[in-house]
Amino acid sequence: MKGSRAQAIKAVLSQRAGDRCEYCHSPRSVTPNHFHIEHIVPRVHGGGDDLANLALACAACNYGKGTNLSGIDPNTAHVVQLFNPRVDDWKAHFELSEARVNGRTPVGRATVAVLRMNDSARVEARRLSIETGRWNG
Repeated sequence: MKGSRAQAIKAVLSQRAGDRCEYCHSPRSVTPNHFHIEHIVPRVHGGGDDLANLALACAACNYGKGTNLSGIDPNTAHVVQLFNPRVDDWKAHFELSEARVNGRTPVGRATVAVLRMNDSARVEARRLSIETGRWNG
């Protein structure tokens, strides 16, 4: 997607997502990298460009997810599908504890691991955002 169409789609996604990453819930205002239009089911796996298959994602989550559709739950070692922001409820799968995103379910735990949501730099950025009142995730 390029140009004005991409900008229009990003505006729709941003409004739908509350201007935050649909995976880690980082608000755009506290995320140093640009937000991306992310294909929930990547094109390589047959995903399309329809709004039902698109999510607003911070660069870190988008790059971490890549073309993955599944991951391994670190607690059970079972392969599970990754979080799908169009059909899964964020609060059912994740919780914010201090500045860490913790998975509540196998889907949540696998998604946290694959997307590396708790890398030290991301946790520190979250912590600072929470402490300064800029976090609305």
